[in-house]
Amino acid sequence: MYLSVVIPCMNEEASIPGLVTRLTQAIAPWKDRAEIILVDDGSTDATWKAIEVAQASCAQLVGVKLSANRGHQIALTAGLEAAQGERIFMLDADLQDPPELLVDMMFMMDRGFDVVYGRRSERQGETMFKKATAHLFYRFLNAMSDVPIPQDTGDFRLVNRRSLDAVLAMPEKARFIRGMFAWAGFKQVGIEYIRAPRALGETKYPFRAMMRFAIDAMTAFSTKPLKLATRLSFVSLLMATLMAVYVIYSLIVYQTAPGWASVVLAVSFFSGAQLLTLGILGEYIGRLYVEAKDRPLYFVSDDTRDMVPDVKRLRA
Repeated sequence: MYLSVVIPCMNEEASIPGLVTRLTQAIAPWKDRAEIILVDDGSTDATWKAIEVAQASCAQLVGVKLSANRGHQIALTAGLEAAQGERIFMLDADLQDPPELLVDMMFMMDRGFDVVYGRRSERQGETMFKKATAHLFYRFLNAMSDVPIPQDTGDFRLVNRRSLDAVLAMPEKARFIRGMFAWAGFKQVGIEYIRAPRALGETKYPFRAMMRFAIDAMTAFSTKPLKLATRLSFVSLLMATLMAVYVIYSLIVYQTAPGWASVVLAVSFFSGAQLLTLGILGEYIGRLYVEAKDRPLYFVSDDTRDMVPDVKRLRA
């Protein structure tokens, strides 16, 4: 197998037919040595049925169904572990990232690059809020991260086998695939493209999911939030010292007791600093708790390659 295409799917029933059609055309030059792996991430609609129907007309298609919804990054990991190709192409099922860019990515990999990622030069069909938060996320992530992560990129990329094996060797449960490839290193290059609007279905990343994703990304690749909590404690101590000086000065000069505003301000500031510090510590402790349990990332309930109905443990 030369080329594997991996696509996580979550409630993408309407997108599957068009996705398979465009992918079949994109991989035509390598069709005899290529596979398309669609991972159903516990969809609640007829996504799995659509995958089975598509397989009847596409010999290269492989369907993998997870036993429950585990999230985009886990579903992507399941597809990457199932991939057998020497080169692995990743994209989402919504077709906002053009599969036709595969030809250019293959050309760059032929020139010696291990990872070729897509960089969004423009994001069509998205709200100003989404564009602004995405822009700030990548800048803030790089400011906090110990590893430089390419800005304005997603999981849309082509990787070779050695870079993929390096990433799959990382055992963490909270996956941030694009950051893991950045940490792994090797020769990487970006290709700019215009991201199209979603044609069918709804986004699987509402604001709450985006916040969770951002927290996972920052805590996975940096200890700076912990250092921030330490610095915040020093700032709190400095503020307390200054307020104490102010209170003493007021008692001596004005012979009046400190007003309620000073008390409320002090209580509010210190309470906020303490809660923020506890929250940061809680995020890291929670990650340690999850890692310590060492549960499998996922279970597979169906696989079109063998149609075995029993639940299989693919990752220990």
